Amino acid sequence: MRIVIYSMLLLLIAIQYPLWLGKGGWLKVYEMERQLELQQAKNSLLSLRNAKLTGDVKDLKDGTRAIEERARVEHGMIKEGEFFVQILPTEKSATNTSDGEKPATTKQ
Repeated sequence: MRIVIYSMLLLLIAIQYPLWLGKGGWLKVYEMERQLELQQAKNSLLSLRNAKLTGDVKDLKDGTRAIEERARVEHGMIKEGEFFVQILPTEKSATNTSDGEKPATTKQ
């Protein structure tokens, strides 16, 4: 009788192995679903980037404002008759101002 029980248990394990660990088993399906979710997230980010680039291309093809803006920002170009004004941020003093002292200022 024990031989029958052990042989049935062995057959049950042999049948379950492909279901869990085989080529199309549950573990492989779970891993593929996880990879699919990651790829879909990447694709959504890339489609947002593509939409932005499509808008940029349309602006560059249709109007001159986008071309002017890029020339100003990326190349520092200005129109004839315009003045370029650059405001530099002030440098913070290296002294400790937490005790109520005013920071040292320098005049140029």
